[in-house]
Amino acid sequence: MMLSVGRQQSIGGVPMIPELPGAVPEIPASDITTATTYYRDNLSFTLDWVAADIALAGISRDNCRLFLAGPPFRKERGNVSPVSTWLNLSSKAEVDDLHQAWRATNAILLSAPESKSWGLHEFTAADPDGNLFRVFYDFATPEREQNFL
Repeated sequence: MMLSVGRQQSIGGVPMIPELPGAVPEIPASDITTATTYYRDNLSFTLDWVAADIALAGISRDNCRLFLAGPPFRKERGNVSPVSTWLNLSSKAEVDDLHQAWRATNAILLSAPESKSWGLHEFTAADPDGNLFRVFYDFATPEREQNFL
């Protein structure tokens, strides 16, 4: 028997675990204006909103959302640079295409796309504050799953 408890469903009195949305990382920025400009012009993000009084901005691109947080916002929370954010794309071609697009906008690229022995096709990019983006496609998991069957 399925019961509705508020907005949450339950089966036999045991709550069902809701599906989690994508995580939204908080990226430290030394200057919120410089950061929002870089993410817009070099990484093709859209500036969704900015709260200049607390130095916090929300940016997005496709299904990826990030918060850019300046020193006033981070002061009480202790979040410091650099942080690493992993972006999981759907194919090697998507990884290569994003690298090419970011290279065309003079994004800070630390490595070229390469298939690694641990099963990821990846490259690394950075922002002006040294925060890192590991952009990857996991080609080994489908191969491992196939071999497991």
